[in-house]
Amino acid sequence: MNTKTETSDLKWTTYSRSKPEWEEVSGLDEENNSVRTYQICQADGSSSHWLRSKLIERRGASQVYVELLFTMIECSSRSTHHRSCKETFNLYYYQSDTDDATATHPAWMENPYTKVDTVAADFLLRKGGEKKFNVKTLRLGPLTKRGFYLAFQAQGACMALLSVRVFFKKCPALTRSLSVFPETVPRSLVQEAVGQCVANAAQPGPNPRPPKMFCGEDGQWVDQPTTTCTCLPGFEASHGELECRACPVGHFKMGSGPGPCSLCPDSSHTGEMGSASCVCRPGFYRAPTDSPDTPCTRPPSSPRSPVPQVNDTSLTLEWSEPLDSGGRSDLTYSVECRMCSAPGGPCMPCVDGVNYRPSQTGIQGRRVSIWGLRPHTTYSFTVMALNGVSPLIVVLVTATESSLTLHWNTPTQSHYRILQYQLRYCEKENSCHFMESNINEVVLSDLRRATQYEVQVRARTLGGYGSFGQAVVFRTLPDGKKSCSQRRQFGVVFCLRSHFKDPEMSDKNGQYLMGQGVKVYIDPFTYEDPNEAVREFAKEIDVSCVKIEEVIGAGEFGEVCRGRLRIPGKKENYVAIKTLKGGYTDKQRRDFLSEASIMGQFQHPNIIHLEGIITASCPVMILTEFMENGALDSFLRLNDGQFTPIQLVGMLRGIASGMKYLSEMSYVHRDLAARNILVNSNLVCKVSDFGLSRFLQENSSDPTYTSSLGGKIPIRWTAPEAIAFRKFTSASDVWSYGIVMWEVMSFGERPYWDMSNQDVINAIEQDYRLPPPPDCPTHLHQLMLDCWQKERTARPRFSNIVSALDKLIRNPASLKITAQEGAGPSHPLLDQRSPLTPTSCGTVGDWLRAIKMERYEESFLQAGYTSMQLLAHITTEDLLRLGITLAGHQKKILSSIEALGIQNKTPGNVLY
Repeated sequence: MNTKTETSDLKWTTYSRSKPEWEEVSGLDEENNSVRTYQICQADGSSSHWLRSKLIERRGASQVYVELLFTMIECSSRSTHHRSCKETFNLYYYQSDTDDATATHPAWMENPYTKVDTVAADFLLRKGGEKKFNVKTLRLGPLTKRGFYLAFQAQGACMALLSVRVFFKKCPALTRSLSVFPETVPRSLVQEAVGQCVANAAQPGPNPRPPKMFCGEDGQWVDQPTTTCTCLPGFEASHGELECRACPVGHFKMGSGPGPCSLCPDSSHTGEMGSASCVCRPGFYRAPTDSPDTPCTRPPSSPRSPVPQVNDTSLTLEWSEPLDSGGRSDLTYSVECRMCSAPGGPCMPCVDGVNYRPSQTGIQGRRVSIWGLRPHTTYSFTVMALNGVSPLIVVLVTATESSLTLHWNTPTQSHYRILQYQLRYCEKENSCHFMESNINEVVLSDLRRATQYEVQVRARTLGGYGSFGQAVVFRTLPDGKKSCSQRRQFGVVFCLRSHFKDPEMSDKNGQYLMGQGVKVYIDPFTYEDPNEAVREFAKEIDVSCVKIEEVIGAGEFGEVCRGRLRIPGKKENYVAIKTLKGGYTDKQRRDFLSEASIMGQFQHPNIIHLEGIITASCPVMILTEFMENGALDSFLRLNDGQFTPIQLVGMLRGIASGMKYLSEMSYVHRDLAARNILVNSNLVCKVSDFGLSRFLQENSSDPTYTSSLGGKIPIRWTAPEAIAFRKFTSASDVWSYGIVMWEVMSFGERPYWDMSNQDVINAIEQDYRLPPPPDCPTHLHQLMLDCWQKERTARPRFSNIVSALDKLIRNPASLKITAQEGAGPSHPLLDQRSPLTPTSCGTVGDWLRAIKMERYEESFLQAGYTSMQLLAHITTEDLLRLGITLAGHQKKILSSIEALGIQNKTPGNVLY
């Protein structure tokens, strides 16, 4: 408030039991500008004369300043000088939530008014003296109500109140050290302000703390901010660390942190700004062991001049090095043996009886000895020159009119074991097709004759899929042509007719292989000695390699810690450590280690990875990969509204991919829920917690697991047939996955809210289903409903779910179609709770708890929002001043206020 800016009468309230009263007149301020003033000149100081302002809105401030400009006549200069004459006046204030002051209310006395100070003049007006103005600034507070009135009490003074200015101090919005701090009103001597990283910046580490800075009482920022914000990969700090700028085209920045963008390494480039790595140019590649900042290289050319030497029962091959090493120093050689039915006829890989010295693959020299060949048999030997980027170049073994038999060599060095290969083959000007294989050879069938196909292959490890290798073109044969083979680009081939004695033949089958090489899960509880399963599936780690750093939680058997694992020859990395507390029984130890026996059988990028176990010392430990963002449900609640639908679908796709892998291994989880999904720093979701899981016996077309009587079942996530009959299948896991989808799209809301377990069972039996969460794409809710089909045979398989999510990801526009109120399921879940209204909420705290925003209760109360009616005009800017910076939380609070009907709208029945 500033009376200097008023152009009309102030019309403040006056009170006095005797004349004179405060009189509003026009006057001049210190700059001779016309202002509205109040003046009084009392002859007798025995009575009080009051002047009260109109209601002043405090606008979130807890303390304000009052600047007074006034003049006062010296008592000795007054013609009616009296011994009760005074050269001071008193300043008071009165707080109120409504503008309810009248001529008689509140009572004109110190209580209920609060006294600020007795104001004395520094300069007094004398007859013939210089005219001087007094300026006084006083602070009043703490303020807790909507507004306040100022009151002036004169008791014998002769004075003029020239202007009154009321203001509060605040620290302006600030960007510093890659952190943004909102406009902050100090509510104490020093007010802490919580900021956030600028765009394209983040804080490193698993548990980052938000940037902080302090706002002083004088409205000035104090010291430097406490922040660890750094630019994301692909961005560099600029303009004095005020922003993170995208790396220009042709440049990259690998990781988060300080430092500028770098020029792309040799034979690589970027096609867009903000790149974290550079893509290899056509014909150049990086190996799985190469870091993104290394130059791209090529495969070597073929080895030269192979020379075979037959010596009785052995064969020696020698060759010369290739002319071109591809620009790499990791050159090795491999020898492939194929046994042919006749010269020029089809060939098959040699049986296990063939032996090699020094080895068959990874040969450092240029000589190898081979023995164990059959007599009177034609053999084809291929000597291949390899380096780190050559393994996944496809070569043709045989071609017919309608098929191509293709082969590629396996990498000799990699951070992870290869789990699967994916082949992409495209007919010219037609769409591409994909094929997956567990081995490094495939047969493409049902092809068109005399047609050209472009083929690429890539490998999948625990780290996910790599990039596709070099595209190679092959052609099927025209009519009447016999099958043929093609010389490999990186090898040299020759045939040999052997005349050796027939060796003893042998054949091995993998212990866990079935049919076409599909690995099947083995229940560790089927072992006579469960410790044998632990030794077979889990790797023992020396305790000296592990350093525990901090406790991060508690498990069923003991503490859960974060630590570091440093195995000699390998890079140190973070791990999660489950410990078995002391005083355990043999059964507790077996049950604790059984989870390691289960996890150790899984190798998939969306399944939590077992690093190993420690059983040779105390405490007994299970070590898994460390997931920086913890459990999915709490992570989503913490980041409510911060992810786009396409990001959420990406998370769901990862979970579905992991469950597809488990189901294909004949494995049922039984406890699939968002709390049992872990999230790493790259938002990759991984299935974890195998405590309730059991093997599915393949004793029928529909394998089931029957739980023991009285076993605990997570009702809200469990399919109805599993609740009623204790029958668990991959189809019951699909039902649970539908609930996980609902949890993800509602940002961690509790399924079925506060309904009891029995109410949930009854509702499901009556065909009620969860409604779509707010802003949920229609296609996703329909997929949820498919997962919740009553007949388990009608539910999709996880392979179908992965395909459906892939379609949505490839067509982002479909995610913009959201479910409308009243649409969707034929039997939507009825909201049986009472609608929230300002009356039913009672207090601001009750309302915040009802919408799961109770974390902000103290902020609302400190800012003076003590009743529901005070929320009527709250805005986004007000929420920022309260420290509510998350856009999702702001939207939820504002939409809730609107739904409550406070803003002159009809109250609505809203699901919370």
